[in-house]
Formats: sequence, C-alpha cells, structure tokens
Amino acid sequence: MQKKKLEIIKYPNSLLRRKTRRVKNFSDPELVKLVSDMIVLLDEAGGVGLAATQVGSLERVCLVNSEDGLTILINPEIKSRSRKKEKAEEGCLSFPGQYFEIERSAKVKIRAQDLHGHKIKIKAQGFLARVLQHEIDHLDGKLLIDYLKKSKS
Repeated sequence: MQKKKLEIIKYPNSLLRRKTRRVKNFSDPELVKLVSDMIVLLDEAGGVGLAATQVGSLERVCLVNSEDGLTILINPEIKSRSRKKEKAEEGCLSFPGQYFEIERSAKVKIRAQDLHGHKIKIKAQGFLARVLQHEIDHLDGKLLIDYLKKSKS
C-alpha cells in the first residue's frame, strides 16, 4: 500500500501547535524518507524553510534553504540569541499568501545534528537567523502569529 504524498498543513490545523520529539534513531529509514519527502515539498513550494510539524510529523526535523544551500537540521536548539532585535516581514508556507511584520533576534547560535547524527553548530545573523528561529518555533508548536498577539498587548 502506497503512503499518501506529504502536504503542507495550513493554519488553523491543530497539528501546527504540537511540540516535536527528539530524534534518537538516526538509522531509521522512515527518517530518511521524511527528510527526502520534505526536500521535494520545500522545492515544489518554493519556500526557504520547512518544519516536520508542517507536514504532520512530530519528529524534531527542519530544513533551511539559504545562500549556502540546503541544511537538514535534526534536533535543533537555539543556544543563544542576541539582545538586538530586528523587525521584518515574514511569510509561512502554512499561511499561504499572508505576510506579517515580526520582531526577532538579529543573531542566533544553533546546535543540531545532521542526518547521520553528527553535531552541527551554526552562527547566523540577518535573514538566516530569522529563518532558523521561524523553523525552530514550528518544532516547539509556536507560530508567527503568536508574535502579533504579543506586540498588540
């Protein structure tokens, strides 16, 4: 029986609010399949990032497509954020056609693992820092609209 093709889940689907679980088994063929399917979907959608929750998976996995190419992040965590913040317009594949002015840290340091379980450290600023924060938020069940509520109060 063939599995259904992955699709990007749209807001207000409650799966977008779920928190992910850490990946422990890096030799699981389902992990490789999830990542390869997500790569295809991200490419088709023309996005710059995609989190597993956006395709209905609760694995702590996200993809970020930057000038340096595609980065697969397994179990990513933000280890530090700059105090300096920057506001910019952000979109999201789960909110098609909508853009929001969001304030985020200008710089971040990320720790994650690659598809083989090897450690990755990323120091990012500007647009890449923004995309990383956005995707890791997804893995924690947080959406960009949550920042709007905060700024209006």
